[in-house]
Amino acid sequence: MEEPVQNVVHATFQPKHATFLGYLNGFILSVVFTVWAYIATIRHALSRHTLIATLLTLAFAQFLVQLFFFLHIGHETKPRWKLLLLFMMIVFVLILVIGSIWIMYSLNYRMTPQQMNTYLLKQDGGI
Repeated sequence: MEEPVQNVVHATFQPKHATFLGYLNGFILSVVFTVWAYIATIRHALSRHTLIATLLTLAFAQFLVQLFFFLHIGHETKPRWKLLLLFMMIVFVLILVIGSIWIMYSLNYRMTPQQMNTYLLKQDGGI
């Protein structure tokens, strides 16, 4: 006995394709946020806490630019994969940032200025 054929309606979704102008806007915003953070850090125009807050805000803005202009979050056909990609990106960034801070703290704790000078002189062949 044959089973009845069910009518299946397939909805077609046309993803919004990235344009050159979209990539250019994302690139320009990324460069602006990066230069702004660099200048704010180099000029010492802000107090320490204000500078940290500014850098964190600029980093978050950079994160959003990367998500929307380059990863196209919000324009996908399968949001589950993009969400997984987002979580993996957050994990990798946290590993990179926390690991870098841990290494710098460890090096700062373990090496005195005299030890660093001795090491640098040995590298130059001075000793």
